[in-house]
Amino acid sequence: MRRGTLDDLAAFAAVAKARSFTRAAAELGLSPSALSHAMRGLEIQLGVRLLARTTRSVAPTPAGERLLRSLDPALAEVARGLAGLAEWRGAPSGSLRVTTFLAAARSVLDPALPRFLLDHPAVSVEVVIDDRLTDIVAGGFDAGIRFGEAVERDMLAVRVGPDLRTVVVGTPGYFAQRPAPESPADLEAHDCINYRLAGGGLLPWEFAQGGRELRVRPGGRLVVNDGVMAGAALRAGVGLGYMLEQDVAEDVAAGRLVQVLDAWCLPFPGYHLYHPARQVTPALRALIDALRWRG
Repeated sequence: MRRGTLDDLAAFAAVAKARSFTRAAAELGLSPSALSHAMRGLEIQLGVRLLARTTRSVAPTPAGERLLRSLDPALAEVARGLAGLAEWRGAPSGSLRVTTFLAAARSVLDPALPRFLLDHPAVSVEVVIDDRLTDIVAGGFDAGIRFGEAVERDMLAVRVGPDLRTVVVGTPGYFAQRPAPESPADLEAHDCINYRLAGGGLLPWEFAQGGRELRVRPGGRLVVNDGVMAGAALRAGVGLGYMLEQDVAEDVAAGRLVQVLDAWCLPFPGYHLYHPARQVTPALRALIDALRWRG
């Protein structure tokens, strides 16, 4: 296909639909003579007559009608593609798909997303809650939000929350019946509320002290895959819980829960928004700016 053929095909479609060189030329910003010359050149190149001309009218030939039917969807797709470029320039617009897990959604998105949508009326957002570590490229997502340590190295990541800490807590009533553990190894003698991950395994209880790291999978009579249920069982005294410190801070301060193994519970990188290392649309850039941690 020679250079300029696509322009000529679009011009042919305009002439065939308008049935007039004059009207089509005005639509395309050309002179009627230049448009007529271009159509003759296209017919010579393709080796077939596309337009039947008289002194008063112009109409597509049967071959031209067939070509027009095949051109219409193709030109419409090109027009949609060009319109989609609006997402890459100017004011934020278009759609975003974000995957995350429930705790991150509550902590990061719940406080900021409504304001973001009000400030950017041309942007739509779909949030998919999933405990699994989703492949955002294969899943068609623009970004994900996870703990910093879980972000893959080939992704660009932006901190959207402070460092976090997971702590071990139980009710005063629970500890009235059993001594508080002094090391992670002591958890073997306790009832612990375990969390079932989406992949099927149990969430390990991770500890560190003096450069030594431990991953413990304690026993217990209750396994759940819902944080709300785990919290309810914990506060009812069923067993020890392995919880984000921010989720139990008020209970600990009020004496409803007792925190143990504090020296073994060290901070870890908090929530990060991550996305592929590719050009970022204005919509995604605006979302990153709205969520960025500035503490």
